[in-house]
This record gives sequence, structure tokens and C-alpha cells, in this order.
Amino acid sequence: MMYIIVGVDTGKTSAIACLSLSGKYIFSSHKRDAGSNWIVSEIQKVGTPIVIANDKHNGKSDIIRKITASFNASLFLPNEDLSMKNKKLEARIMKIKNPHERDAYTSALNAYNKYANKLKQAERIAKEKDYKDINLLKAKVIKKYSINEIMEGKKANRP
Repeated sequence: MMYIIVGVDTGKTSAIACLSLSGKYIFSSHKRDAGSNWIVSEIQKVGTPIVIANDKHNGKSDIIRKITASFNASLFLPNEDLSMKNKKLEARIMKIKNPHERDAYTSALNAYNKYANKLKQAERIAKEKDYKDINLLKAKVIKKYSINEIMEGKKANRP
């Protein structure tokens, strides 16, 4: 199973952008007059989201909440709205031309950057200890499990 970080841009035209748990761009798509069912379906084609991200610090719209809940994912919102300057810069680097996909991509990238150090640490430790399922390890780290707790198979009182 591929765990992913997904940026979602909602509005008249909706878009998603998916990143691996290593921060690599995987896929993006947009559609006019798309509802949550289309967004969920597009995400399912790629993998299982651990994080759903938005570019607005108050991006707790009903559709974002519904998508996040449908995957039992974590919602990531920035401390402040992402700036247009940064969104355009990141999109230009990735050659993303559609503005909705750009916003979704920068949302996902911003979320990845929040977890990047912990994810890199998990990958390094997993390789050192020959732990096979690095993707699952990273997904659980995002869900706030400790690396040792996961690798030692300890059961914590968690949902």
C-alpha cells in the first residue's frame, strides 16, 4: 500500500496533488464542478492519504473535513495562508501550470516539510535496523507513533 500526502484545493475548480512520504511529486489533477466524490476517487487511484493539506490556515471547509474523515487522515493547515509568491515559485520548479494544481501541490509540499525531519529520521533508522516496511513506518510516525514503538511492535493505546 502506498501512503501519500495530498494537497487539496477546493472551489469552482477542485484539484489534488499527491506526494510520496519522501516528498516526491506523484500526481496532480483538477476538474471543474468536482465534488468530494471525485476528489476521493482521484486520491484512491494513487494511494492512501495519511495527511490532507490545504493552503489556507482556516481551510476547514465541509468538503476538506469530509475528505479527511473519509480516509481517517490527519488534516494539515498552515499557520498562515501560503503566499502567492511561494506558490508560484514552487509550481514553476515542478512545471505545474494549472493554478489549482499549483495550490494543491504547495499545500502538500508545505505539509511534507512539516514532517520531513521526522520522516528522514525514520527512514535512516529503518535502513540501519533493516526494517522492511519503511512506508508504513513513515505513515505511523505522521500519526504520532514513536519510531521505536513501531519497530518493536509495541501496542500503544491508540485509535
